[in-house]
Amino acid sequence: MRRNLQLAFLLIAPLLAGCLERGQPTMVDTSADDDAFCRSNNVAPGSNDYVNCRKNRDVQRGNANARTDRAQRNLAEQMLNNPTRP
Repeated sequence: MRRNLQLAFLLIAPLLAGCLERGQPTMVDTSADDDAFCRSNNVAPGSNDYVNCRKNRDVQRGNANARTDRAQRNLAEQMLNNPTRP
């Protein structure tokens, strides 16, 4: 009986391990941070300045993500083209 229980656990454990979340979630809610930043500039929500502030924050975040992705690709390409041989 104990042997069957161990066997069942060994078969189920890898399936349950796939349910664990690793790393950051795909979508991060940054609206509260953006709202606080734009309000700190004494801009009223709903005004043109507020909308422009939120758009600028979104563009800045997109540019930062693009730079990070580009740096990652460049590093991977460099590692593939220049392998170190111990």
